[in-house]
Amino acid sequence: MVGPFGGVTAATALRAVLDDPRCAGEPVSITVNYAGPIAEGPFTIESRLVRTNRSTQHWMLTLSQGDAVHTTATVVCGARRASWSDTEITAPAAPAPESVAITTPPGFPVWMDNYEMRFVEGHGPLAGEQVEQPTSTTTLWVRDTPPRPLDQLALTALSDVFIPRVMVRKGTMVPASTVSLTVYFHADATTLAEQGAQPVLATAGAQHFGDGFFDQTAQLWGVAGTPLATSHQLVYFKG
Repeated sequence: MVGPFGGVTAATALRAVLDDPRCAGEPVSITVNYAGPIAEGPFTIESRLVRTNRSTQHWMLTLSQGDAVHTTATVVCGARRASWSDTEITAPAAPAPESVAITTPPGFPVWMDNYEMRFVEGHGPLAGEQVEQPTSTTTLWVRDTPPRPLDQLALTALSDVFIPRVMVRKGTMVPASTVSLTVYFHADATTLAEQGAQPVLATAGAQHFGDGFFDQTAQLWGVAGTPLATSHQLVYFKG
């Protein structure tokens, strides 16, 4: 509501790490704290490699404009190795993406023009659903516009592609802004390559609203039912 799309800010912070020649392994998590709105114009990202271990590497970042810090972030990279694996969460039921109509972007916020969205449930007021709902859950098929192969940066941005859950519940626009976002990456580079430019199945919901804040959890799935990422965030709202 007061700055650029938080998903792009998070992806920009992650890119500062991935472009660093000292980076080792693949990203396994990123936490971004949005301290203040970023104005249009130049900004600086300072990255500090805190420690490199045998399995993990830890980074701290700050995004500044002038003398003010607007965003802080931490990134953990890891050496992915073959191990026992299992998935306890399950993907939501959804028809094939090609059978779901594409929603026309509302024009505001502008960043939604960068995505092809096919809503299965929980459209929210930005997609024409302007009535109060009993649940804040949204499920949709989504991908970049124009389509491009999924990578870790695009996956980071997609983890924040949902409008604030309070808008879905109340069925109306409400001033709201992400305070903190954490993304956990479950897909390695091979899995992302297999996903290619196909739509991602994304679902999100809140757990509690109160005292001007709510939390939101999200899951992103590949077309083969493979978990790609999960995320958690804290959102400030009025009303």
